[in-house]
Amino acid sequence: MMAASLLRRDKKATAAHLKADLNRTDNSSGVRQLQELLDAVLNPEKPAADAEALDWCKCLIAGGEGFEEFCKTVRSYDNATLCGLVWTANFVAYRCRTCGISPCMSLCAECFNNGDHTGHDFNMFRSQAGGACDCGDSNVMRESGFCRRHRLRTGENIPSIPRDLLLMSEMVLPRFILCIIQYLRDGYIEPDTSTERDLQKVLQQLEPQISFLEELTKMGGAMRTVLTKILTNQQAFKELSMGQEENLYAKKNYDKYLSALKNSGLVSVEEKGQSGAADVAVGAEGGAGAMVLLGNTGPGSPDEPSKEDDQDGGQSVGQRKRVKLSSNTKDPCIIESLKHKCFLEELLFWTIKYEFPQKMVTFLLNMLPDQDYKITFTKTFVQHYAFIMKTLMKSHESDTMSNRIVHISVQLFSNEELARHVTEECQLLDIMVTVLLYMMESCLIKSELQDEENNRHVVVNCSEALLKNNTYWPLVSDFINILSHQSVAKKFLEDHSLLMLWMSFVSFFQGMNLNKRELNEHVEFESQTYYAAFAAELEACAQPMWGLLTHCKVKETQEYTKTVVRYCLETLQIWFDAIGFIDEPAPNQVTFHLPLHRYYAMFLSKAVKCQGLDLDSLLPDQEMLMKIMVHPLQIQACLSEIHSNMWVRNGLQIKGQAMTYVQSHFCNSMIDPDIYLLQVCASRLDPDYFISSVFERFKVVDLLTMASQHQNAVLDSEQERPMLEGALTFLVILTSLRIHLGMTDDEILRAEMVSQLCMNDRTHSALLDLIPENPNPKSGIVPGSCSFEDMLSAVADFKAPVFEPGGSMQQGMYTPKAEVWEKEFDPIMVVLRTVYRRDVQSAMDRYAAFLKQFGIHTGNPWPPYKERTPLHPCYKGLIRLLHCKTLHIVIFTLLYKIWMDHQNMSEHVLCMVLYLIELGLDNQIQDNKEDEEPCIEEHCHDSWFPGTNLLSNLHHVINFVRVRVPETAPEVKREAPPSTSTEAASYGQNSRRLSGNWRENLREAQVFSLVAERRRKFQEIINRSTTEATQAVRPKSSSTRWVPPGTPPQLVTEILEIRESMLSLLIKLHQKMSSKQNSLSASWLEDIEMSRLAHGDGITAIERILTKAATRSCQIKRSIQDICGKVCPPVPPKKNSPTDKKTMDKEERRQRARERQQKLLAEFASRQKSFMETAMDVESPDTEAAMDLGASEVMESEVLYDCVICGQSGPSTEDRPTGLVVLLQASSVLGHRCKNKEPKNLPTSDEEHVYPADTCGVANDVRLTLMQRFFKDSSCLQSVSIGWDGGVYVQTCGHTLHIDCHKSYMESLRNDQVLQGFSVDKGEFTCPLCRQFANSVLPCRPGRGTEAGAWHTPTNKKTSVLVKEVEELQEKLGLFPTESNLSKEMELVIKDIKNTTQKKYMDYGKNPGSPDNDFLFMYSVARTNLELELVHRGGNLCSGGASAAAKRSCLNQLFHVLAMHMRLYSIDSAYNPWMKLTQIAQNKEADSFDEERPEVPMLFRDVPSLLIIFVLTMPQPLRKEHFTCVVKMLYNLQFTQALTALSTKFSSEERQAWSTSGALKKNAANSEKCFEALLSHVISELSKDKSVYKVNADETTMLSSSVWSPQSIEFSLQQFCLPFLRLSCLLQHHLYGDNLTGCLEEEEFASLAVCLGLLSSAPQPASTVQSASCLEWAVNAFDLVTQWCAEVAELSQMHAEQSLTMLVQDPQWAAPRLLQLPDNYNIIFQYYHRKACTACKKVPKDPALCLVCGAFVCLKGVCCKQQGICECVLHSQHCGAATGIFLLINASVIIIIRGHRFCLWGSVYLDAHGEEDRDLRRGKPLFLCEERYRVLEQQWVSHTFDHINKRWGPHYNGL
Repeated sequence: MMAASLLRRDKKATAAHLKADLNRTDNSSGVRQLQELLDAVLNPEKPAADAEALDWCKCLIAGGEGFEEFCKTVRSYDNATLCGLVWTANFVAYRCRTCGISPCMSLCAECFNNGDHTGHDFNMFRSQAGGACDCGDSNVMRESGFCRRHRLRTGENIPSIPRDLLLMSEMVLPRFILCIIQYLRDGYIEPDTSTERDLQKVLQQLEPQISFLEELTKMGGAMRTVLTKILTNQQAFKELSMGQEENLYAKKNYDKYLSALKNSGLVSVEEKGQSGAADVAVGAEGGAGAMVLLGNTGPGSPDEPSKEDDQDGGQSVGQRKRVKLSSNTKDPCIIESLKHKCFLEELLFWTIKYEFPQKMVTFLLNMLPDQDYKITFTKTFVQHYAFIMKTLMKSHESDTMSNRIVHISVQLFSNEELARHVTEECQLLDIMVTVLLYMMESCLIKSELQDEENNRHVVVNCSEALLKNNTYWPLVSDFINILSHQSVAKKFLEDHSLLMLWMSFVSFFQGMNLNKRELNEHVEFESQTYYAAFAAELEACAQPMWGLLTHCKVKETQEYTKTVVRYCLETLQIWFDAIGFIDEPAPNQVTFHLPLHRYYAMFLSKAVKCQGLDLDSLLPDQEMLMKIMVHPLQIQACLSEIHSNMWVRNGLQIKGQAMTYVQSHFCNSMIDPDIYLLQVCASRLDPDYFISSVFERFKVVDLLTMASQHQNAVLDSEQERPMLEGALTFLVILTSLRIHLGMTDDEILRAEMVSQLCMNDRTHSALLDLIPENPNPKSGIVPGSCSFEDMLSAVADFKAPVFEPGGSMQQGMYTPKAEVWEKEFDPIMVVLRTVYRRDVQSAMDRYAAFLKQFGIHTGNPWPPYKERTPLHPCYKGLIRLLHCKTLHIVIFTLLYKIWMDHQNMSEHVLCMVLYLIELGLDNQIQDNKEDEEPCIEEHCHDSWFPGTNLLSNLHHVINFVRVRVPETAPEVKREAPPSTSTEAASYGQNSRRLSGNWRENLREAQVFSLVAERRRKFQEIINRSTTEATQAVRPKSSSTRWVPPGTPPQLVTEILEIRESMLSLLIKLHQKMSSKQNSLSASWLEDIEMSRLAHGDGITAIERILTKAATRSCQIKRSIQDICGKVCPPVPPKKNSPTDKKTMDKEERRQRARERQQKLLAEFASRQKSFMETAMDVESPDTEAAMDLGASEVMESEVLYDCVICGQSGPSTEDRPTGLVVLLQASSVLGHRCKNKEPKNLPTSDEEHVYPADTCGVANDVRLTLMQRFFKDSSCLQSVSIGWDGGVYVQTCGHTLHIDCHKSYMESLRNDQVLQGFSVDKGEFTCPLCRQFANSVLPCRPGRGTEAGAWHTPTNKKTSVLVKEVEELQEKLGLFPTESNLSKEMELVIKDIKNTTQKKYMDYGKNPGSPDNDFLFMYSVARTNLELELVHRGGNLCSGGASAAAKRSCLNQLFHVLAMHMRLYSIDSAYNPWMKLTQIAQNKEADSFDEERPEVPMLFRDVPSLLIIFVLTMPQPLRKEHFTCVVKMLYNLQFTQALTALSTKFSSEERQAWSTSGALKKNAANSEKCFEALLSHVISELSKDKSVYKVNADETTMLSSSVWSPQSIEFSLQQFCLPFLRLSCLLQHHLYGDNLTGCLEEEEFASLAVCLGLLSSAPQPASTVQSASCLEWAVNAFDLVTQWCAEVAELSQMHAEQSLTMLVQDPQWAAPRLLQLPDNYNIIFQYYHRKACTACKKVPKDPALCLVCGAFVCLKGVCCKQQGICECVLHSQHCGAATGIFLLINASVIIIIRGHRFCLWGSVYLDAHGEEDRDLRRGKPLFLCEERYRVLEQQWVSHTFDHINKRWGPHYNGL
């Protein structure tokens, strides 16, 4: 066989040979050979994992050359003008709103950074579903935003491609793709038989093949063209797909494909020919939609018996059966038929079957830049749309699949051209709507709204997975996407049958998630499905509605609106019929979902606002309006019920629904349309009917009676007040809200913004989120648009982020300007927009604070009244509500009840009543036609008021009122049985006898039964069609209501004498409130000025109303003056009615109570203040005691300590020691110091690095290691300090406690299960007094205070004597302390200190654990704490005084604990460094050195370490004169070291010069105190023998260009000695309590020298002091120096360079700094978020950066774990001794790791509005906030992370 021989040959050669064959003109043999070879190679019966086939393909395609070269060649012919880079989920991309045409536009980082977007509104985002770069596509974005590469239209200058280059590809690839398809057919098993895993296995095996296809697509335009041809070629597909006759395998394979098609519920078209033809006609006419709504539940249509069965395994959800609809959707073909004509179609089919594998999706999308492909693929996608959704509904991984679907569809449908094309050619809209309907039909249930038994309406079941998991999301999202294109939306609005279908779809959501009020016991299971319902209405109904509305903005689109409105009304009518609704809503049910009402409302609003349509032409008849109004009104009443706790038994979720309904993302699709619809109804219906309906819905009709008692059949008495407040507030909102009634978009935005800012100061992003945007992106008011920013700056001031010392980071906030509070604060808008009731209170409190601050009003203000935008003319009818008798009767009744102090009245009720009166005064009805009046009179048989106008009714006096009251009420006459009329006439204790015949009075007494009277009038309208019979059945009034068992007392009718008008009641209320009898004089109207009345309390409000009324009508003005005049004369005491008296007493009592409360509060505050002062400023206890007592008494007195647990005060004793609460922590802050004052930069490119070699920790390590190479170990361990890295820092809050008390406190903590973020087992606790974090207790030494006089007084002994005494003190052996509680505690604390740091930071000696090693560790702890205190003081002692650090310092106690332990180690006297400091050694025999290494030379030793060793090893307490002596001797050594270090910096000539000039001064009198003499001596001594100077003779000449003058030498010597002086001074301060005096920086040396007693007094000016003048030698200076230098010169093993490095140790270090970060966060992000980890070489999922050393680590990465510890924790131990500061690259936040705990610190990068962007959710550009970074650095240096940050949690080594 020819193929077999080919297979054995070399692949490259074969490929070249075949290519040559094919290039001939007669290529038939070549074609045949190739076909046979491919048959053999691409045999689908071989396992897919076989790599051989892929290699062959690569070679054949490349035609003999290497595949890599071939790729390069093809790429050079790339003619693509689009980027088209495809990415998957989690990729970071950009979106620029300024450049985008489509809202979905996105750019890859490269194109974004190469384009110019400065000043644009862009953000970075993490892709959720994946996407593709749109750069170069002018359909989606403006060309100005293209990047440099795609702006150039690269395609034009590319040479055309040679034909033979891709010839092989054209031959081989069809077979290769077929092979993949065959594998896919073979591997597919129906999911019900297989598990998901089997499909995954097939995909894994195909991974290399699909990746190869993906690689091909990345070769550029030329290769894509070839692929497009192959994928869309129908002929090739036909030939290859079915297989030739003789190939059995291919046949079988094709059958598998057909059966897969069948099982999809999809039939291949051939078979459909017989059954399908008849069905096509069914349901094509538009009327079908109506049948769907009626829900005639017939069986499914015959051609799809299995359609639903596989979906619901017959399960019933809850107790509610699913409802199946007859599937008469628009066109069954859409759902049923599928036929594949080319490879692309079948590939997509399998992609869907396999649930969208990522690689396949990427391959299909990578091809999109090819225009032909794009169109074909879009059509194919649409053709498979129904099938995609079916698969999605069955999928187990619907989330992933949804994302992948949207990843594809958003690329296709965002392009308007393309969307229009498919809409026209492939019925895209029909398909989408049908599929949506089909999807929702799978989860319908019977609605139980209204008439449960006979309800014919069906709704979606929100607890189905389809809704709960948002499975419908991809579909709806596509639908919204295509509706955003004008051309598509117009098609939709013009197609009536489609609209009708859509309405039937919307009606599935109408009335879903019905809530029934639980009346008896609490509901057992709180379902959380409500969120699914809200999400569904928002996404599936509201968003498409907003999409359609954006295209109905102009006059030309009037027809569309009319159509939609017509269909809305039809569908609503169908709905009312289906639920069996007549006129009363069913009690105790509410649904928040009325999308049909809201569609109707929003289209009405648009019609009036933008299209100039006449409202009346779009409204139905009165009866329909009455029906429409019922359900939205029911929701408003239920909101009030929910807040009045009437629904508590339904659980918390019902509150959740009430909140979601008004929440910012939902409100403009829910509550706003509802209120607008009610406003429309109110403006067209009879106002009396409307008002009475409102009070009836709110269930407060019974409350509206003049009687002081009443019965309410439906409310408990504690619910009456909130429900009445709710009803009145609703009426105020209804009559004053203008959102849809005439406000412009800008005014709305402003009002929304003001109301949000008034509730609380807001960050910019919170505001963006809280302002309800018009959800459709093309609508104009988009947050972030210029109008938003301009408006914000007009109404608010920016408050920059503040930093409170407590560490709580504030964000940049916006706060309302003063004039906004004054003129624009609108409490009504606030009430409408608050999710939590407390926000209303918050707004009022802030308003009160503003008034107080500006001195406008000091009391408790009432909500201000705000003038409204004028109404749009067609809503003028709304004003009639304010001018109708019913409302006036209610207002009159309520004013009366408040004046009479009836129960359940409140200030809020009065406030709303006054608001309504004022609204009525401000909105007069213009056309008051007199002829209407009489007819109204006829209907309402009452004569409460003559007319309907509020002005004329205000002063109308009402004399008698007839009321029904319980027999027990006080109004009922008690004197005599009512049979005798004479007695009856004189009822009422304090009423006058009724004049004339009382029957006449009865006739004119007013009756007010709200419902009965109003209903009669509307009976005719509602029941035009119904008979009298039904009328009789329906309850007509509240009186015939069901009476509960245990019937209350009977109601009797009584007549009250009132004789008041609304005006007189207002004036009396004014008196009552100002508690003055005649608060308004007759002439007050003249002297009032209006401006004062804008802000204030109820008194102001009444005055404002009276003034307004008086200006509107002279008659009222007269009445007011009359009433005031009448009330003014002093009233005889007898008339003072008991109620008045009661209120007076009440007021007085209140006043007194208030005063008492104020007094108590003040007292409490002062106590608290004094406590805080004591708690915060505790000096270290010793000094405190010393300061209180005079120096004389100190001698005898012991220091007393207070125990914060038991509260006793007393000394610390051996058997009951007291301890300081301390926190021990390991610290590497000192080790991170550098020489350079400037911090190092964080690397942001591959060229930059951070080198740790120059840090203090490293330098000291190197030094110790070098010493240990050449010198005796024990001596080395005394010559330097450790603890630069991992040193133990001790800090205290200053509180003390008994150690036994502490133990019991720890026990109680251990038993307390509720632990807050610390581990008691590790000894952690919080200070019982100040709650500061701590982990140990440092015992206080018993005995006297620090300043025991005897130890202090100098004894003027000579230096030589003191030196001797010091020597003797050192000889004294340390006594082992007696075994006592105190010593035990000291042992324990040392153990704690050792456990605080890691082993590696303690063992530096050759033999770990040796005494020498311990010794080194101990004195280093002291050194670490001294050095850190210096750092905290700013690196020097210039500030003097006790700094904040000193207050909390526990160094004194620490020294005593350390000293006690160090005394146990004696220093071998032969090796005692003191001898070498103060004596000149006799020449020892040289041989004694031989057996071991030499000691460390004195010049190499670290002087501060020696000081600490001396102090700690001498008996305590040390006399001050001895301390001074030690310091003086050590200063000599330090000075000599300074000279040697300096001499090495000279050039040899300079050295020579100084040596000779100094030698002359040697013989002068005080040559020992002259640096020239000593310098020359040092130079000459060190030049002997192996000179250290030889090493760098050549280098130094280069370095020292400057010449050393005596001044510069003096300066450098002082600088060298300063660190030692500072340390000594601090030590002296802590041991002896000496004050540190402040000084200028240049005088620091002199000031310290005086303080330490090196100088008797500072010369003037202090800056001229000579460092040498402080020297004081115990023996001859020159001999001693000679001896020291000799030690260095004699070193035989050491090289000269090494001795040099030891000599040149420079003690000066700059303050520790964190790395310097770049200003723009994007620089860090772009470099690090794709950077591979150095350890595991992968790109980490959560990369992090150490801000101390710049290390790049994987947060939580399993890849870099060691021994179960993740990399961040490991690094924190290694770099910061268990303290780590990490910047999380992907979140922009900083986390702190401290030991076993961690906390989120916050972010140091803020956006332009001063806000953090955690997790980069908003993706706005971020900039470094220097203040925050300084705060972070400060907390790191001062070790206060534990105290300042509150939210700590354990990390379990998992970070």
